[in-house]
Amino acid sequence: MTRRLRANLLDKPYFLWALLFIITPLFMVLYYALTDKSGAFTLDNFSQIPEYFSTILLSVLYGIAATVICLILGYPFAYFLSKHTERTQRTIVLLVMLPMWMNFLIRTYSLMTILGDTGVINLFLTHLHIKPAHLINTPGAVILGMVYNFLPYMILPIYSVLSKLDNSLLEAAQDLGSNKFHTFRRVVLPLSLPGLLSGVTMVFVPCVSTFYITQKLGGGQIVLIGDVIESQFQTANNYNLGASLSFVLMILIFICLGVMNHFDDGKDGQGGMVI
Repeated sequence: MTRRLRANLLDKPYFLWALLFIITPLFMVLYYALTDKSGAFTLDNFSQIPEYFSTILLSVLYGIAATVICLILGYPFAYFLSKHTERTQRTIVLLVMLPMWMNFLIRTYSLMTILGDTGVINLFLTHLHIKPAHLINTPGAVILGMVYNFLPYMILPIYSVLSKLDNSLLEAAQDLGSNKFHTFRRVVLPLSLPGLLSGVTMVFVPCVSTFYITQKLGGGQIVLIGDVIESQFQTANNYNLGASLSFVLMILIFICLGVMNHFDDGKDGQGGMVI
């Protein structure tokens, strides 16, 4: 069996998987978005999209806020983690990944227990004779839920790039007179951009489309585009409008991915552009 034939056979399972579970669902979403309940072609579903522009914008703002917080917390953590010994790195990476082994619903419910009016934090404040704070069902609780659930997706890609960084490049920069700040700005940060962009994408996309976090930690008072789509399928039984909103959200996500890929393309120019 030739190498080319083996390669062709090996990629067929993935192609079949992508056809069944990626391409076909996308066409189904497009079909429902362009038809009414009787199956007739219509654009009325998209004509209702402007009514949800404020919700889409709010979803983007929440996604940006959570992504920025994850970046502020995740990058320094990944950077200092990459400076430890390999044994310490393996242990800490295991601790970072440990929450991801638990069900997403369990992690969200645990935050409800912590942030509730009679939760762990308020019980602690009560014992200190401090007035309890209303933490649950607030924008802060929703953003905290996003950060808690998706922070590992920011840490791991950045750490993966930083841990493979060639130390000789840092030594060369220091030999040429760069201090630690300039070495980080001119060498470390540009070389870590692929991991950084990957982390931003992996956090921003699920934050924008989430609905369970807002329902449990927002108490239904904060409605994002994911909540609207979920209600169209589960409550309103309007698959066509839900599909059109999903299609718009999908286009938004593709735009974000395109922007990230654009900055990740030029290896030589990307560092100067971003910095």
